[in-house]
Amino acid sequence: MPPVSPMLAKATTMEKVVELLERGDVRVDPKWDGFRCIVFKDGDEVELGSRGSKPLTRYFPELVEHLRAQLPDRCVMDGEVVVRRGEPGAERLDWEALAQRIHPAASRITLLSQQTPASFVAFDLLAIADDDLTARPFSERRTALEQALANVTAPVHLTRTTTDPALAQEWLQTFEGAGLDGVVAKPLAAPYSAGKRVMLKVKHARTADVVVVGYRVHKSGAGVGSLLLGLHDDDGQLRQVGGASAFSDKLRLELEKELQPLVLRDDDGAPRRQTGEKNRFAAADKDASWIPLHPDLVAEVKYDQLEGDRFRHTVQLARWRPDRDPASCRFDQLDVPAAYDLADVLTGG
Repeated sequence: MPPVSPMLAKATTMEKVVELLERGDVRVDPKWDGFRCIVFKDGDEVELGSRGSKPLTRYFPELVEHLRAQLPDRCVMDGEVVVRRGEPGAERLDWEALAQRIHPAASRITLLSQQTPASFVAFDLLAIADDDLTARPFSERRTALEQALANVTAPVHLTRTTTDPALAQEWLQTFEGAGLDGVVAKPLAAPYSAGKRVMLKVKHARTADVVVVGYRVHKSGAGVGSLLLGLHDDDGQLRQVGGASAFSDKLRLELEKELQPLVLRDDDGAPRRQTGEKNRFAAADKDASWIPLHPDLVAEVKYDQLEGDRFRHTVQLARWRPDRDPASCRFDQLDVPAAYDLADVLTGG
């Protein structure tokens, strides 16, 4: 019965994953970039649970119907909800379209279910009929999952998996072109450990030089909660591309002090504040305002991938770059992966 916390992954290197593959300890799956989702099905009843244990069911009515029709009569299945966009032969995952699916209005949900229908990619089986499989090793759960999904059709999919080190390394490089996030190594002997970081993930890592355009005050009221970052486009316009956060208490206070000479201020000397767009997943009362800075400070950041013209995830501050001219921080420095058709990832090529 819901809620069930999904089993999680901790970061590692591809070298470590290859070592484990060569020892025969793990299988590797593509790392899907969507909403983690545990599906509960009991006859005609279908519930979609998120990683945060919040129900997703009402937001994906079209997917509920397909899962009701195709999954075994009684089961609990772990996977990812994704949205596919693009022309045949050039499909990729569309995170922005997926994020738009979380909407309070029923009429909007209905419209989006038709315009940007979702898919479900399954990668683990927790229970089927009267059998609780969570104590069994992943190797047995994977076999049971393959049997349960032997006849499914789109938009329900069984994720690919491999024990071949060369193929796993190829997936890490090529599948990014279809919008995937990396690869995940799953210990063959491990039971399903809800809420624990048992699996290993390898994500793409890159660096970029960006302009620090502002900061948000930490929720405690003291120090920098996040840095807002920008890049110049082909017309020379400075556009926000995301943020860097996860600073220690000490560093938050140091950053705030260091940034004061760059703060844009009102006539009375008070720091100017601008209102940012609220995140639909954040609490309604969360302060979205930020303090703008003179765009003179350049930082090197670590990032994994882009979504459109923004960093897909919060990036990591690596170091300051006083040697860089802010005007030289442009989009054309970013590494863009070669395109890869999502349909080939889903079907096995």
